[in-house]
Amino acid sequence: MGSVPQPSRSPNITEEIAGPLVVGTSRLDSVDLLRGLVMAIMALDHVRDYLSYLRFAPEDLQATWPALFFTRFITHFCAPCFFFLAGTGAFLSRKEGPQLANFLWKRGLWLVFVELTIVGFAWTFVFPWGYGGVIWALGWSMVICSFIVRLPVKWAGGVGIAMIVLHELLDPIKAQMFGKFYWVWLILHQEGFIPIKPPNIGLFILYPLVPWIGVMAAGYAFGVLLKKPAEERRKSLLMLGGAMTLAFILLRVTNLYGYQQDEMALPSVGTFHVQPTVEKTVIAFLDTQKYPPSLQYLLMTLGPSIMLLAWFEKIDLKKGLGRFWDKVLVFGRVPMFYYVLHLYTVHLLAIASAYAFGQPVGWLWHGAIFFTFPLPAGYGHNLGYVYLVWFTTLVILYFPCKWFAGVKARRKDWWLSYL
Repeated sequence: MGSVPQPSRSPNITEEIAGPLVVGTSRLDSVDLLRGLVMAIMALDHVRDYLSYLRFAPEDLQATWPALFFTRFITHFCAPCFFFLAGTGAFLSRKEGPQLANFLWKRGLWLVFVELTIVGFAWTFVFPWGYGGVIWALGWSMVICSFIVRLPVKWAGGVGIAMIVLHELLDPIKAQMFGKFYWVWLILHQEGFIPIKPPNIGLFILYPLVPWIGVMAAGYAFGVLLKKPAEERRKSLLMLGGAMTLAFILLRVTNLYGYQQDEMALPSVGTFHVQPTVEKTVIAFLDTQKYPPSLQYLLMTLGPSIMLLAWFEKIDLKKGLGRFWDKVLVFGRVPMFYYVLHLYTVHLLAIASAYAFGQPVGWLWHGAIFFTFPLPAGYGHNLGYVYLVWFTTLVILYFPCKWFAGVKARRKDWWLSYL
């Protein structure tokens, strides 16, 4: 617990955190490549969380600057791709109907358990500790999608799109309206803290399930496009991604809908307004609401990601820059293994850095970033050092991830689908 703060299926699969994946074809290498890229970028955000000396959020319009904001902004693409490709992976698996549904609910409950134990401990080095983060939401979304995937694909996609587009109509509903059952609404749609053993023990919900469930369901229906012939598929991906990106721009410029102002969000997050300088205006334009995710946020991240997927299909992984992308692909093929390992690696590198630079270190062993705010006096590093440690983290993780990807390629034990 935590303190406050049905087409044909390919026969060649390996199953990971984001659902069953197909490997061995250029088309599906592109899916793993996109996933690997967002996994690598995700580590940057967590390195910054542990190592930065800054006492304000990078999205704080009044205090931030372009390099800091875009260090945070680029990581906004991670969670939406994670959930979306989880649905896509489920569609592309060789499991169908009841078999797929059975796998999803079991895997989903396993991920919730992992969030509240292994992952929670990795963040804080305190046990028991956990919170309603990305793995929590991913797990429960899989449980709910175990029912959704029983529907025809078009219906499943319709449910997902409806949740993404319409969920902000629920904003006027607040948790306190449900009395003693307020916690249900926090889990579903509103960020907040659920006390379990007051005053300190409870569950902080950072990722309410709606509309993340919808993102996964939409990703499931998206799998239909990946079964099309190569040129038709790439054209469809570019058109869909471009339309979503254009929709974001129109909604953001007009402030018509989809900006979702949460009570716990920074004042600068919400509607868009022109700022005194060009750089601040650009930052304000891209500063959309993530917790919980607004429609604008999801369009802003998923649209370009789908277009990027089309580009990845043209990469030759055997020559030129493709050999670099082949390294990134490794992370996308073992995402659960990578995710858990990267949290422990980043946390331990933060501790090592504190010892090396003579900075306060005890707090990193007993709660770290979730239990101490503001940061201890004299702790933290600049943005350049953050990037250095991020690169070091990726180099360290590449070798065990490559080894484990090989294990999963050689063996088909059922339990490997849960690691």
